[in-house]
This record gives sequence, structure tokens and C-alpha cells, in this order.
Amino acid sequence: MANQETVKTVKMVNINIDGQDIQVEAGSTILQAAKKANIYIPTLCNHPDQKVKSNCRICLVEIEGQRLLQPACSFPVAEGMVIKTASPTARKVRHNILELILSHHPQDCLVCSRSGNCELQKVTQELHLTRSLRYDIRPREHGKDTSSPSIVRDSNKCILCGRCVYACNEIQTVGVLSKENRGFHTVVVPPYEKQLADSTCINCGQCVQACPVGALTIHDDTEKLFDAIRAGKKIVGQVAPAVRITLAEALGEKPGTISTGRMVTAMKKLGFDMVFDTNFSADLTIMEEGYELLDRIQNGGTLPMITSCSPGWVKFCETFFPKQIPHLSTCKSPQQMFGAVLKTYYAEKSGEDPANIFSVSIMPCTAKKYECKRPEMDSSGYQDVDIVLTVQELANLIKSAGISFADLPDTDFDLPFGLGSGAGEIFGVTGGVMEAALRTVYEVLTGKTLEKLEFHDVRGFEGIKEAMIDINGTAVKVAIVHGLGNARKIMNDVKAGTADYHFIEIMACPGGCIGGGGNPIKTWAKMAERYKAIYELDKDLPIRKSHENPAIKQIYEEFLGKPLGEKSHHLLHTHYVNRKDLLR
Repeated sequence: MANQETVKTVKMVNINIDGQDIQVEAGSTILQAAKKANIYIPTLCNHPDQKVKSNCRICLVEIEGQRLLQPACSFPVAEGMVIKTASPTARKVRHNILELILSHHPQDCLVCSRSGNCELQKVTQELHLTRSLRYDIRPREHGKDTSSPSIVRDSNKCILCGRCVYACNEIQTVGVLSKENRGFHTVVVPPYEKQLADSTCINCGQCVQACPVGALTIHDDTEKLFDAIRAGKKIVGQVAPAVRITLAEALGEKPGTISTGRMVTAMKKLGFDMVFDTNFSADLTIMEEGYELLDRIQNGGTLPMITSCSPGWVKFCETFFPKQIPHLSTCKSPQQMFGAVLKTYYAEKSGEDPANIFSVSIMPCTAKKYECKRPEMDSSGYQDVDIVLTVQELANLIKSAGISFADLPDTDFDLPFGLGSGAGEIFGVTGGVMEAALRTVYEVLTGKTLEKLEFHDVRGFEGIKEAMIDINGTAVKVAIVHGLGNARKIMNDVKAGTADYHFIEIMACPGGCIGGGGNPIKTWAKMAERYKAIYELDKDLPIRKSHENPAIKQIYEEFLGKPLGEKSHHLLHTHYVNRKDLLR
């Protein structure tokens, strides 16, 4: 007898919403039903990628037969339900809630970094609140925390939506932010009201991504760039793979728009003397990391080896899993490798005094701001990278300079570091470092040409992925992890000795660099478009393996000697510290 396929039936319910009869799945919320009917209900605490919190109550609606208004974000639909989303009563209550929120909020929208991209501002406009507030304006007076090199915390602007708390505690499991006190005195703070720099914050910026207002923003370093230009420094920029995917989006274009050439043109207009491609040092990282992995496999080194490209992840490991530090690759990140090369190899070739080189890194990552200031990052004899600007900061610079980004012609990256491979390009997405490494490790280990470059088993947005790769009869087991909640799970396995992998890629931010805290505000729908663009670039590049990049071959021949050699070890590798003890 043939097996019969069981088809799961979805129960539907009939409801009426603003006079419109629709069918929705049982268990849907009123907010979900309204979206299906193309009816807008304002929200502030709701986030499409987080669990329902129902904190702000700005989404209250009227339901026939219900004595009280109900929050649309959390109230489930039922058969025959009649809902009015914009009745006079609902509108009046929403206005009242909004006025209460605004009465405690600073009225400095003109100089707020979130102006024009603030959800509270947007809701105020959409609810057409044009009159003066009926309540006295009493902003909180908590002061601003600028201690972190990555994130600025302004509790006066906090609307207590809880989105940052969810991102920090539930997604990243870092546990830095929580609510304290009650009523008007409620505030979101680190433990014991410490400053961010003195807490276990790992600088990932996912709280910034979650915040709907200006309570959490990026630590802006753009004035330092102008100071360097005024001082006559040679301004040398490097641009990470993900930036060319998200910059156009930050300037109002569709998610996934590739803008490499226009980005270089804009940076030249802003005063950059040279603009290089961080894909070059991503390829350099693969050479060093790939050979380090082979050395550990062949000579009994610490396994599994774990990538060290993500500074947020590295700090997480140093803080929460210090005894597992030997598992980290000793390789610096591509950003820091590039910084060291700029002030040594490039300075020699160009005849430039390294003290006059102002090294600027354009990154999707807020933790990179912290990384460049680590005391270990000075192997060139100088601070390897002087400042890091995020995608949002570069977009703001472009706008403030009056540059029409959409109309710019394309400009190529400058040589000798203008050439990167597809392997370097895919560093921008979760699984990319692993795939790039496998392309090189396979050919180095086997001496054969890898015919099929795509390792589909390591791709995708699944939180933890595993794959077994056969390399000339040697079974190499790998894992790919993104988001620190997932990293904590796999690190507990490493700690317990049950993680039987050779190589693990960990990225602090969900989705990898395309989900970094310095990008335009994300949702998973936007991330999907960014993801596709990354692999589109890889597919179209003429060189797709790090070890085939001629610029990589040249730097080893002229300067570094060989991967894991004495000079490369000094310039391109580093060490890590036990932060758990430092925080005691």
C-alpha cells in the first residue's frame, strides 16, 4: 500500500477590519491581519524580527464587543471579529499616548542624528499631531554616555520600547542592557548603571539597529577625517566588501544595489587621496588563515580553529569564553591587516612617510571602531588604522557634501590594492569566510584545480550550519555560525569538548557583515537582497580564489615572504586577552 502524504490544513477565520471582510490564519494578530488588508496601524515597540512586546500601546484598536481597546500587535483574531483601527476613540487614545511619550522626549529633532529616519518622528507625522502638546514637557536628565568608541547612549531619548534589550539579551545574549526603576524614572542601562565602556558590551551595534529613535546611535568620527584633511595628511581609505552593497541603500536606493564605482568616486570627492579595496586584505587573511588551519590539522594544533575576523565575536570570546581563546585564529581581521600593510609595504613603495598616512577604514561594523583602538593593533609601529567610519557615517558625509550619489560616474579602486577576488567579496555574508578559505585550502592541499567553486552547504541564513568537505580523502568538518546567541551554543560545545569540527566561522552579527551595526537599519527582508548582491558580485569577478590574486602573489614575493613567515607573523597576526578577569 502506497504511503499517503499528509497535507497540513491551515485553519482560517473570517474577520471584518475597517469594513473589509477578509480571511486570515487562525492565531494571527490584528496587526498581521491589517497588513494583509493593506491597512496601516502605527507601532513603535514592534519589530518584524523580534518577538511581540506590546509595550508602547500606540497600536490600540477598537474591537466590537470589547470594553477596552486592545493592542493590535499582540491581540489574536477570532471568527467573526469586527475591528476598527482608526475609529475616533482609537485615534484619540493614540494621540494621548503619543503626547505622553513626546512630553518626556527631548525636542531637538533638528540636530538629532536620527532625524528623518526616526520612527517616533514618523508616527507623529502619520498621526497628524500638529497641535502643541497638552502636557508639560519634562525630558529626562540622565546625561549622555559617550564612553564607548562604537556606540553613544542617550537615555533621555529612550522611549522604553524594549527593542534594544531584546537584541542584546535574546539575540546576542550579551546581557548589557535592561530596564531599571519604575514609572517616569524607568531607564534602560548597563548593570549597576555602568558606562558602556566599563560593561561587557562587545560593540556589535545590534542595539543601534533595533532602536527606533536616537537613544542609541553610532559614535561619529567624521570630524577626525576633516581634521586630518586640514592637517595635510595623506588620506588613504579602505572599503569593506559589504559597504558597496549597503551604501546606496543608506542613500535611499533599493536594498541590494551595488555601487562600487560610484562609492569610490564619492570618496575621492570627499578628499580621499587613495581608495583601496579591503577585498585585497580579505584575500590576504585567507592565505594566512588557510595555512594556519593546515598547520593545525597536520601538526596537532588546537582544533577546532575559529575565525577571528569579527571583532565583536573576538571580544565576546575574550569575555565569556576566555579559556577557549587558543581556539581563535591568530590572524588579524582584514581591516587590521590592511592597516599594517599600508604603513609598511605601501609606505615603502610609495615613498610616503607612514606618520603622514591617515588610514581610514569604511566598514559595516561598529565593533571595528573598537578594534582599531586595541593596543595590540600597532605592529606597523603606528596605530595601524587611524579611524573607522561606518556606512551610515559615509552616507551622511556624502549627503552633507551635496553629492548627488545616484548621478556619479564609476571610478576604479586605486592600485596596487584595487584588486580583490570573489573569495574576498563573500567575506561580507555569513559563510563567506568559510567558503573563501575552502577554495584555497582545497587547492593548496590537493594541488588540483577546484572545478566547482560554490560550497552551497555553508551558505544561507540558518543560525548554525554544518558541512563535511572531502579534500583529497581528508574529511574536513566545518561549522558556520552567525549571531552571538548561536555562538554561545556552539562555544558551550567547544568548552565541553563535543564540537568535533576542524574549522568554525563565527560572525557576531546576524547575517554576517551585511547585518553589521553600522549599516542602514535592517530587516531580514532587506538582508535577503543584500545577500543576493554579494554572491552576484562574486560570480561576476574574474578572479574568485584568494591565492590567485596577483596582488597577493606580489606582496608575498616582494615583502612578506610566505604565509606564516616571520614578517607576516609580526604584521598580520596578533594575540587576545582574558577580559573576564579585567572586568572583575
